[in-house]
Amino acid sequence: MTPRVVSFGEIMLRLSTPGYQRFAQATSFEACYGGGEANVAASLANYGIESSFVTALPKNDIGRACHMELKKYGIDTNDIQFGGERLGIYFLETGAVARASKVVYDRAYSSFAQIKKGQFNWDEILEGATWFHWTGITPAVSQGAADVCLEAIQTANKKGITVSCDLNYRKNLWKYGKSASEVMPELVAGCDVVLGNEEDAEMVLGIKPEGVDVTGGHVEAEAYRSVSQQIMKEYPRVKKVITTLRGSVSANHNSWSGVLYDGKNLFTAPTYQITHIVDRVGGGDSFMGGLIYGLLTYKNDDEKALCFATAASCLKHTIHGDFNQVTVDEVEKLMGGDASGRVSR
Repeated sequence: MTPRVVSFGEIMLRLSTPGYQRFAQATSFEACYGGGEANVAASLANYGIESSFVTALPKNDIGRACHMELKKYGIDTNDIQFGGERLGIYFLETGAVARASKVVYDRAYSSFAQIKKGQFNWDEILEGATWFHWTGITPAVSQGAADVCLEAIQTANKKGITVSCDLNYRKNLWKYGKSASEVMPELVAGCDVVLGNEEDAEMVLGIKPEGVDVTGGHVEAEAYRSVSQQIMKEYPRVKKVITTLRGSVSANHNSWSGVLYDGKNLFTAPTYQITHIVDRVGGGDSFMGGLIYGLLTYKNDDEKALCFATAASCLKHTIHGDFNQVTVDEVEKLMGGDASGRVSR
């Protein structure tokens, strides 16, 4: 059976300042499109996986332009709904050295934020799917989005479809009267594969790792074994817990790795030193896209899937925009130890 992955969430117009300019300096913005689940869908389509993206877009020129962008990358857009007032926007100021990047959201009353329970026919959308993916950003947008996400997860569970979640905690998004810790547990309970980082586990699920200092540029992988075990104990459906390990030496230099716990073994990926970051936005999404590809392709080899995800995400840090535009061959070449960056002729 050919794998088919369905991703669900909001895609936005991204407006970023040129180079490393601050918002107050910018006289123009560079435009592209992106969003957590859309970024995953783009990665999977790029790797040759049948990839569908479900969202709501406004029925205007901006919505149509966004729709065309998704189709350009080979993403199945047949289940996208058109309606509502506007496309959400986020503004990005890229940091440098000791100055962190900044994101400002302008997504209130977007088409996606206005969706309601019963609006999507998940029984039809998920027919023939092997995997369903969502992130913690979706239920943070609105109560309606949280309700629709729960509908999708429950339908996927009934159909025996693997469900994955990137916890993706965004403190600036939970504005409609509920906190992540109130909404997320019911959704996570329907997941088979859970991805997060040291902040996500604590802020979303109340599970805190020990011995972690992300600001020091070093993250201890073994500290996450207990976190993974706690998640599996609390959410028995979960079969794999994956943690991305990002050590922030500066805005331009991060260490990057990941760990995967399968209930028995804790696998650790190689650590990459990303010393000249081009664009880190979408880094976690590119990891998730690589992980789903790896788990679907390298069957019964979780360690290889983890290494593919880490290498894919390392390469994403060299690419402008939200989408990871690298090939399977390029990722596997880096997995094999070739990080020379020599011209390929």
